[in-house]
Amino acid sequence: MTDESRNNFGNPTPEELRERVERTRDELGHTVEALAAKADIKAQAKEKTAAVKEQAAEKAALASGEIREKAEQAVQLVKAKTPDPVLKKTAQAAAQVRESTARAGQYAAAKAPDPLLKETRRAAAVVRANRTPIIAGGVLLAAFLLVRRGRGSR
Repeated sequence: MTDESRNNFGNPTPEELRERVERTRDELGHTVEALAAKADIKAQAKEKTAAVKEQAAEKAALASGEIREKAEQAVQLVKAKTPDPVLKKTAQAAAQVRESTARAGQYAAAKAPDPLLKETRRAAAVVRANRTPIIAGGVLLAAFLLVRRGRGSR
């Protein structure tokens, strides 16, 4: 029997053995990488945190849009159901409030220290950025007070 005849009966050649070893090393390398990824709890936590953060931001944006839409609908509904004289009085009252606020702001600016002025400006910017919900709330409050006042006089 020669070496070639032995190889035909199931004994691998040195080249086949090298290929098997190389294939096994590749498989082992992939397995080790997979196990290392599973064992890296810190990386998994970061990935999970990023996913949860993104999901929360999406939900917050959706909820914010829905709230603004509902507030605008409420404003339109209140305006539609409020009689014109009441709307005029509300507009006059709003103008008076703006004038009084401007005067009070000027007085406060003259008397307030600089850190307080900075914080006040920042708060005013937040209010300006969210006008619609604040206006809707003011209109609803005014309508509620007017209705309550009207019912109280009966």
